[in-house]
Amino acid sequence: MSKSTTTPESFGQQPRYALPRIFDILTSFLLIILSSPLLLLRALVACVQTGRVFNRHNQIGRSQQTFERLSFAGSRSGKHLAVLLNILRGDLSWTGLRALEPEELTSLPTNAFFRFVVKPGVISPYTLKKKMGIAYDDELSIDHEFYYNATAKNHLSLILRGAIGLLLVGNEPRPTPPLLHFWGIEIVNTTMSEAIDWIEQRVQQQKKSLLAFVNPDCLNIAYKNPDYHHILQTADRVLPDGIGLNIGCRILNQALMANVNGTDLFPKLCERAAQNGHSLFLLGGLANVAELTAQAMQQRYPDLLIAGVQDGYFTAEQESQIIDTINNSDTSILLVGFGVPRQELWLAKHHEQLKPTVCLGVGGLFDYYSGRIPRAPVWMREIGLEWCWRLIQEPGRMWRRYIIGNPLFLYRVWLQRQQGAK
Repeated sequence: MSKSTTTPESFGQQPRYALPRIFDILTSFLLIILSSPLLLLRALVACVQTGRVFNRHNQIGRSQQTFERLSFAGSRSGKHLAVLLNILRGDLSWTGLRALEPEELTSLPTNAFFRFVVKPGVISPYTLKKKMGIAYDDELSIDHEFYYNATAKNHLSLILRGAIGLLLVGNEPRPTPPLLHFWGIEIVNTTMSEAIDWIEQRVQQQKKSLLAFVNPDCLNIAYKNPDYHHILQTADRVLPDGIGLNIGCRILNQALMANVNGTDLFPKLCERAAQNGHSLFLLGGLANVAELTAQAMQQRYPDLLIAGVQDGYFTAEQESQIIDTINNSDTSILLVGFGVPRQELWLAKHHEQLKPTVCLGVGGLFDYYSGRIPRAPVWMREIGLEWCWRLIQEPGRMWRRYIIGNPLFLYRVWLQRQQGAK
């Protein structure tokens, strides 16, 4: 393995990382002292089970130096506590970019070698986003943003977010099935990029499709609403939305690949549609909200074609005229924001009449992109607390959904696990 010498860049940044190193030494040493009975017990268990204390895994750290990442041998419980020794001896920091595997060096682009200026971290911005299901951008972009904008505050924030993420979704590897099952509803366990590819393929192949997103509130509604439940069972694709499903998967000892929610999917769908000349029709929201959303997305993607907009407040007498407007617009993709389950029931009812190739219910996302309602900051989304933001904004409307609905959903998932039912 090649050993790079200290560069002017790394030398110039030594003072910048002196304080974090002191912090790493003090905190890791303190935690080792406080948890020494547990560490000794875990070492004893490892010796009894395997005849050795540690597993040693080679990884690449600062200046492309190889180091041995430690974990306790034997059973999985508590195995990662050994990483405290890596932090104490300077192989790792609490926060930083992900430590690479040796084989990854050969395919690493030249513009990614900035990562070797500093120590890798136990918690990295990319791995945290991936754990919480929101790593929608590539790792290099996420690393680049963190490296060049990192402050002491950002490092501390990453530690706190990582700790919360560990509590919510755990750190142990779990099976990643292609389909997730919640009381008879199949949810595709996929990535954001694959979901966009699927929509693109459907449009190109002219296969009429209904796409739905479900979060714990949606599944609670489906639990008691047979019509909505049936629509989700027969939809062409159902995608997972929200931290609640991530926690639900943990209860079922499964892993969620990504939080493929409509709000994060929307701008990526607009970008792809602009690239390939597909048009969108936005239906739903208060007066002018869909129009403001269209304007905002066309400013971001000038080539985006918006076939039409229409608010969600119309009478039954106006319905046929609106359907004609949608069909006459020759749009490829119809986004309907009526809220759950009204939007899915409406799309299913008019499935034969509607001509757009792909129809999807998108809830209240027009409110965010029109600027009517601010979205939770990224740090809250990274720790799965976007629902708290929404609760604070609209407590009168959202308290039942979150305060009662979230625990109810998790209880139902637990019952499903106990019963061994799908």
